[in-house]
Amino acid sequence: MKSAIHPAYRRCLVTCACGNTFETRAVKPAILVEICSNCHPFYTGQQRAASTAGRIERFKRKYNLQ
Repeated sequence: MKSAIHPAYRRCLVTCACGNTFETRAVKPAILVEICSNCHPFYTGQQRAASTAGRIERFKRKYNLQ
């Protein structure tokens, strides 16, 4: 393996749009993300299941399908 060809692996501060920050390791000194486990609906318990029943009827009416 060649030496001195890989980027430096260092501490990285990850900052979310909600304001949450945490530290990890990466080749970049900082990473900005739009969503994290602190504000994502799946992790906060606010997840909703999408109902497709109404969508199917609208599609059938739009294209005159039986």
